Amino acid sequence: MVGNILLILIYLLAPAGVMWLCRKVSWLGKIGPVLVLYVLGIILGNVWHPSGMAAVQEVLSSAAVPLAIPLMLFGCTFRKGETRSQVLAVIAGIISVITVVIAGYLIFGRSIPDGAKIGGMLTGVYTGGTVNLAAIKVMLGVPEETFILLNSYDMVISFLYLTFLIAIGIKLFRKFLPGNTAGSSNPLETVSHPLDPTVRFAPGPPSYGAEGGTGFKRVLLPVREYLRIEWFPLVATVVIIGISAGIGALAGGWFMTVFILLLTTLGIAASFWKPLRERKYNEPTAMYFIYIFSIVVASMADLSKLDISGGLNLLGYLTLVIFGSLLLNVLLAKLLKIDADTTVICSVSFICSPPFVPMMAAVMKNRRVVVIGLSAGIIGYAAGNYLGFLISQLLNLL
Repeated sequence: MVGNILLILIYLLAPAGVMWLCRKVSWLGKIGPVLVLYVLGIILGNVWHPSGMAAVQEVLSSAAVPLAIPLMLFGCTFRKGETRSQVLAVIAGIISVITVVIAGYLIFGRSIPDGAKIGGMLTGVYTGGTVNLAAIKVMLGVPEETFILLNSYDMVISFLYLTFLIAIGIKLFRKFLPGNTAGSSNPLETVSHPLDPTVRFAPGPPSYGAEGGTGFKRVLLPVREYLRIEWFPLVATVVIIGISAGIGALAGGWFMTVFILLLTTLGIAASFWKPLRERKYNEPTAMYFIYIFSIVVASMADLSKLDISGGLNLLGYLTLVIFGSLLLNVLLAKLLKIDADTTVICSVSFICSPPFVPMMAAVMKNRRVVVIGLSAGIIGYAAGNYLGFLISQLLNLL
């Protein structure tokens, strides 16, 4: 019990400490809080395992993103002119995953037991999410051991994929792909601190210059500021979550698809109401939830379950699908003249699932792509099971 309480406190307060360190240590500031929290989460999850850790992780990861999504959407504005690139980005992302899954099967899959079924599972999870992976596993009768190994590999390689994007990928793709039209209006750019207009801060936590307090007291300053949320947006967020979850529960096995779809739709609808859209603390509060999600989800990766020697072909297949689909996606984006941020957010939504979209949008300092990222993920959730089954049948013929 004590261990679980301590774990919860670490999850809730670590983002504040990391934000403070990123301001004090220049090289950490360049890396950014998300990547630092990911590394910290990986370490935490593999050196400490209190009895109720899995339950704590499930609750916090499930709560953080639904709370963040509406708060981020409240401050968005939307334009019709971006529809073409968004639709093309979704199509390019799905085509990239399917193409590389087929190519990877020809390279690795034939040497793997149930290789065609695994190809179907990879198609489902990298166009949809874990829910599709589990559904296709049951649909195709994949052994439990294979599912666990595949899921463990996915956690680690997906972490490396996100690390690559955050460290160099986004900057590299912004130089290679056309201008960022998706973020040309209302990006997550540097804005004034709501309590002190002379202090500027990037998305997420405010930047504290020489404000009073030292040591531990100073570390708690970001937490103190985040606790100064405005109740109206928070209540609106909780109401939206309640409505979305209630209707989603009626959808049975389609709960996650319906839940995220409604969460996004209602968040967008609420953003058109000026008194809600112009609240000062929407974005910083949303970012704190995203930071909590980052450390929690990273701590779920259990490195001890990885059997590298027993599954090199499987590891190679999964790695090729993740990074190969990203490369092909970028090349298609270049051909179709899709901007970098739209391309990246769609890739993240497919590879890592919609809950990672707000986090990556914050890293890119472009909240406009939240909508297209979530939309791509919803399409993936809906299509993942169908695509996974069809691809598995196709691979059986090769």
